[in-house]
Amino acid sequence: MALISLSRRLRRTPFSEGVEAAGVKGYTVYNHMLLPTVFHSIEDDYHHLKRAVQVWDVACERQVELRGPDAGRLMQMLTPRDLRGMLPGQCYYVPIVDETGGMLNDPVAVKLAEDRWWVSIADSDLLYWVKGLAYGFRLDVLVDEPDVSPLAVQGPKSDDLMAAVFGDKVRDIRFFRFGMFEFLGHQLAIARSGYSKQGGFEIYVEGSEIGMPLWNVLMEAGRDLDVRAGCPNLIERIESGLLSYGNDMTDENTPHECGLGRFCNTHTAIGCVGRDALLRVAQEGPVRQIRSIEIDGPAVPACDQLWQIRAGEQVVGRVSSATWSPDFQTNVAIGMVRMTHWNPGTELAVELPDGSRRDALVKEGFWN
Repeated sequence: MALISLSRRLRRTPFSEGVEAAGVKGYTVYNHMLLPTVFHSIEDDYHHLKRAVQVWDVACERQVELRGPDAGRLMQMLTPRDLRGMLPGQCYYVPIVDETGGMLNDPVAVKLAEDRWWVSIADSDLLYWVKGLAYGFRLDVLVDEPDVSPLAVQGPKSDDLMAAVFGDKVRDIRFFRFGMFEFLGHQLAIARSGYSKQGGFEIYVEGSEIGMPLWNVLMEAGRDLDVRAGCPNLIERIESGLLSYGNDMTDENTPHECGLGRFCNTHTAIGCVGRDALLRVAQEGPVRQIRSIEIDGPAVPACDQLWQIRAGEQVVGRVSSATWSPDFQTNVAIGMVRMTHWNPGTELAVELPDGSRRDALVKEGFWN
């Protein structure tokens, strides 16, 4: 088995010691950092996530901080979502686009104050795009990557674990809102959010030195809740339709193609650099779009490349993520499908890497 060679270009996280002690079995590289991918097995981790509670090292979700008088203006330049009604204490899922309307990232924006924002990014070097806009438009704003490392607590017992550590007030945090909570003399932003549909929180750990103390406290407090170290789970995210930037979408796709049109207020998001391009897309509509795909037969292999979706001999789309679902007893997949064939119930075929074809069906919505 090939190993990942560590260097200063590939950073450990404030929680790596805990991840290793928990018996991590696999990593991927995400924003130049280690992201765990499996502990017991992908299937066992999946079942545990759905019934209990897990602590995830997602420090790789780096923050791009905007601070200064023009922070709000710069934030609006990045996204076609209208941010004028967003208040401090709120989190917004925001498509980030370039001047052509292509997706650069799909982060969560955290509004700490009118002049201070964190952009919790997916896997791409968004920092340099933001710095370029700030410099090019001569904005009065500091753009930097702060020492902030998210730690996620996910699963149906997450409220109980968080309350055991931070008190019952944490239960009152509403979805995509955050509150400030004290830990070892540090004020930490805690949001009700996360990369699963099982419920949970993301703790924005400001200051690397408290990473392992917090990890240990959560693990100790969760003993009776069957707490485990975990990570974003491939099966659960596909069932839930949670897109992965770089896998299911790239800068070749617009938000509308990615099914994110509901997060775009293109007509009112004045200042967004990709607004003109997206106005044309919004008017004409996308010619392809993300869909959930069910693939017949036994478990498919790992989807580490795009698989062609065919109607007869015509290529009408690509599968970008796929796996076997133990709960639904079928292969679940995410694909980009042309408008001529994207209606629910459309019967298609997916061509696997070995050249074989499987019957497939366009689904109505996702599984979770």
